[in-house]
Amino acid sequence: MNRYERHGELLRLLAERKQLEVEAVADELGVSTATVRRDFDQLAEQRLLVRTRGGALPTDTAYDLPLRYKSVRESAEKERIGKATAAMVERGMVVGLNGGTTTTEVARALAARGDWLDDAPGDGPAVTVVTNALNIAHELAVRPQVKVVTTGGVAMPLSYELVGPLAGRILRDISLDIAFLGVDAVDPRRGASARSEHEADINSMLAAQADRLVVVADSSKLGGNAFVRICGPSAIDTLVTDDRAPQKAKEFEERGISVVQA
Repeated sequence: MNRYERHGELLRLLAERKQLEVEAVADELGVSTATVRRDFDQLAEQRLLVRTRGGALPTDTAYDLPLRYKSVRESAEKERIGKATAAMVERGMVVGLNGGTTTTEVARALAARGDWLDDAPGDGPAVTVVTNALNIAHELAVRPQVKVVTTGGVAMPLSYELVGPLAGRILRDISLDIAFLGVDAVDPRRGASARSEHEADINSMLAAQADRLVVVADSSKLGGNAFVRICGPSAIDTLVTDDRAPQKAKEFEERGISVVQA
């Protein structure tokens, strides 16, 4: 387990248990107490937890894991989802991408496509990506075959997403062939939802501007409901997920939503 994996696991355990002790966590993770103390100190410096004598407590602002720590969870499944999703993109499309670990894998799979992304730079962009995610824009901007359009707005510190009225102004004037949305939860009856009302607002705009809406979510997010609705189930054309919850995936198909299990 590398440092980021340990940090992600420590933050997950802290969210569940509300208090952690150095020695107990060291035994559970199979590392030294010195390693756990160092991890706690590093996370405290980032204000993701509060150090106590012999342990740690959660901080009020750590309502969610930062993207760099969430990215190690279900990484194999998300990579498969990313590849299956990127295969839906055709040359010349305008693609919308919001932020998140799964959509980041979609962006990486797009960047790795060899069928048209290896064309000569003089041929012009093979695809246009509109995104409100700073990390996705950063990864794709160096690809000459990808035209990257960012929304502007105020950056969210945990998801790296740009939100607010400035982001909305740009999205209202853009048409998308297809939008790929990462969500915090998706349910066949209630639709897609997010924990942040700011992110949900921008995600709703991306969905509304797209001819086709594809929700990308690993199976842990199927059948749940988060704080704010992004869109109803009737707006979702396709769900791309992993193969670990076939019965839940079937419920979406019964609602008329196409399902791809990667």
